[in-house]
Amino acid sequence: MNIDHLKLFVRLAATHNISMAGKELGLSPAVSSSYINKLEDGLGVRLVHRTTRKVSLTQEGLVFLPHAEEVLSNIDAARASVGAGKVSPSGTLRVSAPASFGRMHLIPALKGFLEKYPDLNIDLRLSDSIIDLVEGGFDIAIRDAELNDSSLIARKLAPDKRIICASPDYIKTFGEPTTPKDLRNHQCLTLMGLESWTFETEHGLQTVKAKGNFRTDNGEAVRDASISGLGITLGSTWSVYKYLQSGALVEILKYTPLVSNTAIWAVYPSSRLLAPKVRAFIDYFSKYYGDLPYWDSC
Repeated sequence: MNIDHLKLFVRLAATHNISMAGKELGLSPAVSSSYINKLEDGLGVRLVHRTTRKVSLTQEGLVFLPHAEEVLSNIDAARASVGAGKVSPSGTLRVSAPASFGRMHLIPALKGFLEKYPDLNIDLRLSDSIIDLVEGGFDIAIRDAELNDSSLIARKLAPDKRIICASPDYIKTFGEPTTPKDLRNHQCLTLMGLESWTFETEHGLQTVKAKGNFRTDNGEAVRDASISGLGITLGSTWSVYKYLQSGALVEILKYTPLVSNTAIWAVYPSSRLLAPKVRAFIDYFSKYYGDLPYWDSC
């Protein structure tokens, strides 16, 4: 059984595209197709369904996949045991990330990442919509969320501390709330899906239904609306830290922290075989941000 055929099959299972999988391994579409054909011929079963739009695994392919991954993983471990396991990441790494976080904290870090891994190309898609990694052919996605159970594997890149803040002008005009209950008498600017704010108080958890005359589906927009004096908002420190430093925003209810289990995660399709380029990305950015990222250490 040819190892290159197995490598291509495993990447095809992740990308659902023979040409894309082959390109990552430096193969032409014709050679890639021939590799899959030879693998199927050797096993005597059909591993993939081919359509004009995408490729999907057959039932036999799904059964065979974890075994192929394990074989490749064992080979990598064997090579590493004798000092031959270092693989330089190469090819195209397809990444999806939230628009605001991507612009503010991913793009500025890419220069150092690509200098360290010059054989990599980055295909970055910025969107606040939750994309399907497998359907979209992505290798990895950055998510700012509280992760639910899924078939994806997740690695925490950084904490996501959230605070309540407002502009000095708003506080001067309308006063500063001193308890979560006081928020009911203020204009609260909300991000869609984050209208319930839960606080840790000396009397236990307290949830406030934030209400106001403005809400949006974009984190930068709700932050900017608060800066302009429209009201009080909940913001991630990675989004508001520069404005806290400049004084354009002021943290309020500082001693009544929000309860949140969110973090910045790197997620990728479940696989025992983690592509070197994906591992390189995760290792680099988890170290780059760290347990106390620069936006929380200022």
